[in-house]
Amino acid sequence: MTALAPVPPIARPAALVTRTGLESAADLLAGLLPPTPQIAWPLLAEACGCTVWVKHENHNPTGAFKVRGGLVYMTHLRAERPGLAGVVSATRGNHGQSVALAARRVGLTATIVVPHGNNPEKNAAMRAYGATLVEHGDDFIEAAAHAESLARAEALHMVPPFHPWLVAGVGTYGVEFLSAVPDLDAVFVPVGMGSGICGLLSARDALGHKARVYGVVSETVDAYRRSFLAGGPVACESADTLADGIAVRVPRAEPVEAICREVEDVLVVSDDEILEAMGLMFTATHNAAEGAGAAPLAALRRYGADLGLTGKRVGLVLSGGNADRALFTRALAAAPG
Repeated sequence: MTALAPVPPIARPAALVTRTGLESAADLLAGLLPPTPQIAWPLLAEACGCTVWVKHENHNPTGAFKVRGGLVYMTHLRAERPGLAGVVSATRGNHGQSVALAARRVGLTATIVVPHGNNPEKNAAMRAYGATLVEHGDDFIEAAAHAESLARAEALHMVPPFHPWLVAGVGTYGVEFLSAVPDLDAVFVPVGMGSGICGLLSARDALGHKARVYGVVSETVDAYRRSFLAGGPVACESADTLADGIAVRVPRAEPVEAICREVEDVLVVSDDEILEAMGLMFTATHNAAEGAGAAPLAALRRYGADLGLTGKRVGLVLSGGNADRALFTRALAAAPG
């Protein structure tokens, strides 16, 4: 990876990684993952009233950005604990696929815990990558508690949903994006457990980029919106949204700190708006976007004019494309005509 240009040191939340950490992660991934494309789509520009650049993390193996962090995490873990036999983690899908793929690559077993009713196609993909899948609980929080109990009972390493190694890995997409399109005025990114947005913020700081960053969450699962307004972690009552990648009702303190200090705002969008954005993304670009991956487009369509972005250059992080067939059928029907 080309060394990043020096920028003045800044005080940063602990959730953000340094320029050195991003460079190290990029060097590790260089032989494993090709860079994903960023494309300016004219039909999205017509729909949104601004130039729209999409960072296509749906083009990664596993179909989502998480694989970057998983490979970095597992490589470091294997080096630090060569005698470890296996790992366990909880997920709604993309994190679990990443863990399964990366664990198999370094010779570890992977047990993945998902809540009941999880995306069946993501479940099938995790099994295909070699994971033992366990269904437990009604949402991510209950699945995570069970994963921790399995870690203790079976002497497995618990892979957390948020960690500096994960942030460094996924932050490489931010370096790619902001280096390739250095004059973006704003970037919209979905917020799940926080590694994606913290990776992007880390890259922005490392590059000295000036883009405003907007987090996007579901209006029915708005813990990070509440946390942003309160200045600290605030849970919400429900994890009910079709966008499973942002269905987080209990936020973590580390990403909340970074979000509160570094982003312009955390915006909410409805499930109907997400469905329309999934459909629009396909009709305008012929790319599949899952709910979380389409949420940034939904937010740009809802808030772009009010945020002064008409005629500006805006980036959208299409974080993943792993929508199941039933949901994607609904999205195509909802696409604006």
